[in-house]
Amino acid sequence: MSFMRWRAAVGSVWLAGFLVWGLRVSSGVQTQTNLDAAARVPVIVELFTSEGCSSCPPADALLAELDSRQPLGSAEVIALEEHVDYWDQQGWRDPFSSAIWTSRQYEYAGKLHNGTPYTPEMVVDGTQGFVGSRGAVARQEIEKAASVKKTRIEISDISPVQNKSVAFKVRVERLSSIAPRDTAEIVLAITESGLHSAVKAGENSGAELHHSPVVRELKVIGVMGNNGEEGFQAQPSVKLDAKWNLENLRAVVFVQEKKNRRILGAAVVKVIEKDMASR
Repeated sequence: MSFMRWRAAVGSVWLAGFLVWGLRVSSGVQTQTNLDAAARVPVIVELFTSEGCSSCPPADALLAELDSRQPLGSAEVIALEEHVDYWDQQGWRDPFSSAIWTSRQYEYAGKLHNGTPYTPEMVVDGTQGFVGSRGAVARQEIEKAASVKKTRIEISDISPVQNKSVAFKVRVERLSSIAPRDTAEIVLAITESGLHSAVKAGENSGAELHHSPVVRELKVIGVMGNNGEEGFQAQPSVKLDAKWNLENLRAVVFVQEKKNRRILGAAVVKVIEKDMASR
Protein backbone atom coordinates (compact mmCIF):
# COMPACT_ATOMS: atom_id res chain seq x y z
CA MET A 1 0.00 0.00 0.00
CA SER A 2 1.30 3.40 -0.94
CA PHE A 3 1.83 6.05 1.70
CA MET A 4 -1.03 8.16 0.28
CA ARG A 5 -3.50 5.22 0.35
CA TRP A 6 -2.35 4.31 3.87
CA ARG A 7 -2.90 7.89 5.07
CA ALA A 8 -6.35 8.04 3.45
CA ALA A 9 -7.35 4.75 5.08
CA VAL A 10 -6.15 5.90 8.50
CA GLY A 11 -7.95 9.19 8.04
CA SER A 12 -11.21 7.41 7.21
CA VAL A 13 -10.97 5.23 10.29
CA TRP A 14 -10.21 8.26 12.46
CA LEU A 15 -13.15 10.21 10.95
CA ALA A 16 -15.54 7.30 11.45
CA GLY A 17 -14.45 6.96 15.05
CA PHE A 18 -14.85 10.67 15.62
CA LEU A 19 -18.39 10.64 14.17
CA VAL A 20 -19.40 7.70 16.37
CA TRP A 21 -17.99 9.51 19.42
CA GLY A 22 -19.83 12.66 18.39
CA LEU A 23 -23.12 10.81 18.04
CA ARG A 24 -22.64 9.26 21.46
CA VAL A 25 -21.93 12.65 23.00
CA SER A 26 -24.92 14.22 21.21
CA SER A 27 -27.15 11.35 22.32
CA GLY A 28 -25.86 11.74 25.85
CA VAL A 29 -26.61 15.46 25.85
CA GLN A 30 -30.11 14.82 24.50
CA THR A 31 -30.73 12.12 27.09
CA GLN A 32 -29.52 14.40 29.87
CA THR A 33 -31.75 17.20 28.55
CA ASN A 34 -34.75 14.89 28.60
CA LEU A 35 -33.87 13.74 32.10
CA ASP A 36 -33.52 17.34 33.26
CA ALA A 37 -36.94 18.20 31.80
CA ALA A 38 -38.52 15.15 33.43
CA ALA A 39 -37.01 16.11 36.78
CA ARG A 40 -38.60 19.55 36.82
CA VAL A 41 -41.39 20.06 39.34
CA PRO A 42 -44.46 21.96 38.07
CA VAL A 43 -45.41 24.96 40.21
CA ILE A 44 -48.56 27.01 39.57
CA VAL A 45 -47.94 30.76 39.87
CA GLU A 46 -51.12 32.85 39.73
CA LEU A 47 -51.18 36.63 39.43
CA PHE A 48 -54.34 38.58 40.19
CA THR A 49 -53.96 41.82 38.28
CA SER A 50 -55.78 44.55 36.35
CA GLU A 51 -54.96 46.95 33.54
CA GLY A 52 -56.65 49.65 35.64
CA CYS A 53 -54.14 49.28 38.49
CA SER A 54 -50.98 51.42 38.30
CA SER A 55 -49.11 49.04 40.64
CA CYS A 56 -49.73 46.02 38.41
CA PRO A 57 -47.42 46.44 35.37
CA PRO A 58 -44.25 45.57 37.37
CA ALA A 59 -45.96 42.40 38.63
CA ASP A 60 -47.11 41.54 35.10
CA ALA A 61 -43.49 41.93 33.94
CA LEU A 62 -42.22 39.71 36.76
CA LEU A 63 -44.67 36.92 35.89
CA ALA A 64 -43.66 37.19 32.22
CA GLU A 65 -40.00 36.87 33.22
CA LEU A 66 -40.68 33.84 35.41
CA ASP A 67 -42.60 32.25 32.54
CA SER A 68 -39.98 32.90 29.87
CA ARG A 69 -36.79 32.14 31.82
CA GLN A 70 -37.40 28.47 32.49
CA PRO A 71 -36.60 26.57 34.61
CA LEU A 72 -36.25 28.29 37.97
CA GLY A 73 -34.03 25.87 39.84
CA SER A 74 -35.92 22.58 39.72
CA ALA A 75 -39.28 24.34 39.18
CA GLU A 76 -41.25 24.46 35.97
CA VAL A 77 -43.22 27.68 36.40
CA ILE A 78 -46.78 27.46 35.06
CA ALA A 79 -48.03 31.05 34.84
CA LEU A 80 -51.71 31.98 35.19
CA GLU A 81 -52.47 35.68 34.83
CA GLU A 82 -56.02 36.37 36.08
CA HIS A 83 -57.52 39.81 35.51
CA VAL A 84 -60.04 40.78 38.20
CA ASP A 85 -63.00 43.05 37.48
CA TYR A 86 -63.20 45.26 40.58
CA TRP A 87 -61.01 47.89 38.88
CA ASP A 88 -63.32 48.16 35.88
CA GLN A 89 -65.31 51.03 37.39
CA GLN A 90 -62.21 53.20 37.90
CA GLY A 91 -61.98 54.66 34.39
CA TRP A 92 -60.72 51.73 32.29
CA ARG A 93 -62.49 48.44 31.61
CA ASP A 94 -59.87 45.67 31.39
CA PRO A 95 -60.69 43.64 28.25
CA PHE A 96 -59.39 40.46 29.92
CA SER A 97 -61.19 40.89 33.25
CA SER A 98 -63.81 38.52 34.62
CA ALA A 99 -65.89 38.16 37.77
CA ILE A 100 -64.79 34.51 37.75
CA TRP A 101 -61.19 35.46 38.52
CA THR A 102 -62.40 37.91 41.19
CA SER A 103 -64.36 35.10 42.86
CA ARG A 104 -61.29 32.86 42.71
CA GLN A 105 -59.21 35.52 44.44
CA TYR A 106 -61.86 35.89 47.15
CA GLU A 107 -61.58 32.15 47.77
CA TYR A 108 -57.88 32.62 48.40
CA ALA A 109 -58.43 35.74 50.52
CA GLY A 110 -60.13 33.81 53.30
CA LYS A 111 -57.23 31.36 53.51
CA LEU A 112 -54.17 33.51 52.91
CA HIS A 113 -54.90 36.84 54.61
CA ASN A 114 -57.67 38.99 56.11
CA GLY A 115 -60.30 38.31 53.46
CA THR A 116 -59.71 41.49 51.45
CA PRO A 117 -58.34 40.91 47.93
CA TYR A 118 -55.86 43.34 46.40
CA THR A 119 -53.81 43.82 43.24
CA PRO A 120 -51.25 42.83 42.29
CA GLU A 121 -51.33 39.58 44.27
CA MET A 122 -49.24 36.54 43.40
CA VAL A 123 -50.21 33.12 44.74
CA VAL A 124 -47.81 30.16 44.54
CA ASP A 125 -49.32 26.65 44.47
CA GLY A 126 -52.38 27.97 46.33
CA THR A 127 -50.52 28.26 49.64
CA GLN A 128 -48.55 31.52 49.66
CA GLY A 129 -49.88 34.95 48.69
CA PHE A 130 -47.85 38.18 48.54
CA VAL A 131 -47.49 41.44 46.61
CA GLY A 132 -47.00 40.32 43.03
CA SER A 133 -44.05 42.57 42.19
CA ARG A 134 -41.77 41.16 44.91
CA GLY A 135 -39.33 39.17 42.81
CA ALA A 136 -37.13 37.81 45.60
CA VAL A 137 -40.16 36.54 47.53
CA ALA A 138 -41.62 35.00 44.37
CA ARG A 139 -38.45 33.05 43.59
CA GLN A 140 -38.11 31.88 47.18
CA GLU A 141 -41.69 30.61 47.33
CA ILE A 142 -41.44 28.92 43.94
CA GLU A 143 -38.28 27.08 44.95
CA LYS A 144 -39.94 26.07 48.21
CA ALA A 145 -43.00 24.77 46.35
CA ALA A 146 -40.75 22.77 44.00
CA SER A 147 -39.36 20.84 46.97
CA VAL A 148 -42.78 19.35 47.74
CA LYS A 149 -43.76 15.99 46.23
CA LYS A 150 -46.44 16.42 43.56
CA THR A 151 -49.14 14.26 42.05
CA ARG A 152 -48.24 13.27 38.48
CA ILE A 153 -50.57 14.53 35.74
CA GLU A 154 -50.47 13.71 32.02
CA ILE A 155 -52.17 15.59 29.17
CA SER A 156 -52.12 13.67 25.89
CA ASP A 157 -53.89 12.95 22.59
CA ILE A 158 -54.78 16.53 21.77
CA SER A 159 -57.27 16.30 18.92
CA PRO A 160 -57.16 18.50 15.79
CA VAL A 161 -59.42 21.53 15.89
CA GLN A 162 -62.92 20.44 14.91
CA ASN A 163 -66.11 22.48 15.20
CA LYS A 164 -64.06 25.21 16.90
CA SER A 165 -63.17 22.97 19.82
CA VAL A 166 -60.26 20.86 21.00
CA ALA A 167 -60.21 17.73 23.16
CA PHE A 168 -57.60 16.18 25.46
CA LYS A 169 -56.95 13.06 27.44
CA VAL A 170 -56.16 13.80 31.09
CA ARG A 171 -54.78 11.26 33.52
CA VAL A 172 -54.11 11.98 37.19
CA GLU A 173 -52.17 9.42 39.22
CA ARG A 174 -52.99 8.68 42.85
CA LEU A 175 -52.88 11.75 45.04
CA SER A 176 -49.56 12.40 46.73
CA SER A 177 -51.47 13.74 49.75
CA ILE A 178 -54.74 15.41 50.64
CA ALA A 179 -55.98 17.11 53.80
CA PRO A 180 -58.41 15.12 55.97
CA ARG A 181 -62.10 15.69 55.12
CA ASP A 182 -61.16 17.63 52.00
CA THR A 183 -61.65 16.86 48.32
CA ALA A 184 -59.46 17.72 45.36
CA GLU A 185 -60.79 19.33 42.19
CA ILE A 186 -59.20 18.63 38.81
CA VAL A 187 -59.14 21.97 37.01
CA LEU A 188 -58.54 22.69 33.32
CA ALA A 189 -57.38 26.17 32.31
CA ILE A 190 -56.72 27.62 28.86
CA THR A 191 -54.18 30.46 28.72
CA GLU A 192 -53.16 32.76 25.88
CA SER A 193 -49.79 34.50 25.64
CA GLY A 194 -48.81 37.50 23.54
CA LEU A 195 -51.75 39.68 24.61
CA HIS A 196 -51.37 43.44 25.00
CA SER A 197 -53.47 46.60 25.30
CA ALA A 198 -53.10 50.30 24.58
CA VAL A 199 -54.72 51.70 27.71
CA LYS A 200 -56.66 54.92 27.05
CA ALA A 201 -58.00 55.81 30.51
CA GLY A 202 -57.58 55.15 34.22
CA GLU A 203 -54.35 54.94 36.20
CA ASN A 204 -52.37 53.46 33.30
CA SER A 205 -53.70 55.85 30.64
CA GLY A 206 -51.31 56.13 27.71
CA ALA A 207 -49.42 52.92 28.53
CA GLU A 208 -48.95 49.92 26.25
CA LEU A 209 -49.31 46.90 28.54
CA HIS A 210 -47.99 43.44 27.65
CA HIS A 211 -49.07 40.29 29.45
CA SER A 212 -47.81 36.83 30.30
CA PRO A 213 -50.19 33.84 29.76
CA VAL A 214 -53.68 35.22 30.47
CA VAL A 215 -56.36 32.81 31.67
CA ARG A 216 -59.07 32.60 29.04
CA GLU A 217 -61.09 29.75 30.50
CA LEU A 218 -61.05 27.73 33.70
CA LYS A 219 -63.35 24.87 34.63
CA VAL A 220 -63.51 21.91 37.00
CA ILE A 221 -63.45 18.62 35.10
CA GLY A 222 -63.52 16.19 38.02
CA VAL A 223 -63.22 15.59 41.76
CA MET A 224 -61.07 13.21 43.79
CA GLY A 225 -61.42 12.44 47.50
CA ASN A 226 -59.32 10.72 50.14
CA ASN A 227 -60.14 7.45 48.40
CA GLY A 228 -58.56 8.65 45.15
CA GLU A 229 -55.82 6.04 45.24
CA GLU A 230 -56.80 4.74 41.82
CA GLY A 231 -56.34 8.10 40.14
CA PHE A 232 -58.55 9.89 37.65
CA GLN A 233 -59.07 9.91 33.89
CA ALA A 234 -61.17 12.14 31.64
CA GLN A 235 -61.48 13.42 28.08
CA PRO A 236 -62.53 17.07 28.41
CA SER A 237 -63.09 19.38 25.46
CA VAL A 238 -62.89 23.16 25.19
CA LYS A 239 -64.66 25.44 22.74
CA LEU A 240 -62.16 27.86 21.24
CA ASP A 241 -63.13 31.50 20.88
CA ALA A 242 -62.58 32.87 17.38
CA LYS A 243 -60.65 35.82 18.86
CA TRP A 244 -58.01 33.61 20.48
CA ASN A 245 -54.67 33.10 18.75
CA LEU A 246 -54.43 29.31 18.44
CA GLU A 247 -50.63 29.25 18.32
CA ASN A 248 -50.42 31.03 21.68
CA LEU A 249 -52.79 28.77 23.62
CA ARG A 250 -51.73 26.40 26.40
CA ALA A 251 -53.78 23.85 28.31
CA VAL A 252 -53.05 23.63 32.04
CA VAL A 253 -54.42 20.91 34.29
CA PHE A 254 -53.94 21.04 38.05
CA VAL A 255 -55.31 19.33 41.13
CA GLN A 256 -56.36 21.65 43.98
CA GLU A 257 -57.83 21.00 47.40
CA LYS A 258 -61.29 22.54 47.51
CA LYS A 259 -61.15 23.80 51.11
CA ASN A 260 -57.46 24.38 51.79
CA ARG A 261 -56.71 25.61 48.22
CA ARG A 262 -53.38 23.77 48.12
CA ILE A 263 -52.33 22.67 44.62
CA LEU A 264 -51.17 19.06 44.61
CA GLY A 265 -49.91 18.69 41.04
CA ALA A 266 -50.01 20.29 37.59
CA ALA A 267 -49.12 19.88 33.92
CA VAL A 268 -49.10 22.12 30.84
CA VAL A 269 -49.01 21.58 27.05
CA LYS A 270 -49.41 23.69 23.92
CA VAL A 271 -52.93 23.35 22.56
CA ILE A 272 -52.18 23.74 18.85
CA GLU A 273 -48.86 23.32 17.08
CA LYS A 274 -48.02 25.84 14.38
CA ASP A 275 -48.53 23.43 11.47
CA MET A 276 -51.91 22.35 12.87
CA ALA A 277 -53.07 25.94 13.29
CA SER A 278 -52.47 26.65 9.60
CA ARG A 279 -54.78 23.89 8.43
